[in-house]
Amino acid sequence: MNGIDKIIETALAEDIHTGDITTLSILPKSRSMRARLVAKESLVLSGIKVAERVFTMLDPHCRFEALFADGAHIEKGDIIARMEGDAALLLQGERVSLNLLQRMCGIATQTAAFVKELEGTGARVVDTRKTTPGLRVLEKYSVRVGGGTNHRTGLYDGVLIKENHIAAAGGIKEAVRLARNYIPHTLKIEVETETLQDVAEALEAGADIIMLDNMSLAEMTEAVLLIGKRALVEASGGVNLQTIRAIAGTGVDIISVGALTHSVRAADISMLMEGA
Repeated sequence: MNGIDKIIETALAEDIHTGDITTLSILPKSRSMRARLVAKESLVLSGIKVAERVFTMLDPHCRFEALFADGAHIEKGDIIARMEGDAALLLQGERVSLNLLQRMCGIATQTAAFVKELEGTGARVVDTRKTTPGLRVLEKYSVRVGGGTNHRTGLYDGVLIKENHIAAAGGIKEAVRLARNYIPHTLKIEVETETLQDVAEALEAGADIIMLDNMSLAEMTEAVLLIGKRALVEASGGVNLQTIRAIAGTGVDIISVGALTHSVRAADISMLMEGA
């Protein structure tokens, strides 16, 4: 939990700073209260342990009872968790806990919707690096909870040669050669392509994965035939719930969706103090 604790500590410091003046003025003395987390809409749960950690970091004596585990399909009105602890500390942790939980649930719920659209196609939904700075570990975890697959975690664990790398190297073939000479044999090389000519060059250069970036359905179909299973094929660009199944129908293996994380709507969850 070390990395997650740092995220929470930073978020709490940002929110509380020198003190929660509203709570301190209303609750000057320690007082134990109960509260509950309630779903205001249907969602896929992700981040319940993170939500719990916010409260237990503030109040080690807080008793937190999760009523569902991550991956559960929650209905509107369901009580997700109950807690009991120092009322002031529950209130101080409320917004940070909800901000993280709501975003994580939003990502898991959105991912599950994309995964459902691909049922029976054989294609996989993967995420991208278009994540909230500092929250990538939580957001990529939520993609997995929703049934999706993670792409590379960062710049350090995978080679993805994009248009600017190609321009800097002087071409696809040279970019792949340089990368192959630099990396260990255990890493694969992916190349972003925009045209069928790019696809042919990437194949000739020995790319392990070929990304079809913003191609039409007809172009993707032709590219898949050209590649002929000599490399994994990833489709990217402009993917949404209305288009993803047709994209899968072209025969690609992987479909990357930036919208899983970069513009997802937070799920609607409330914390209610007992009696509220």
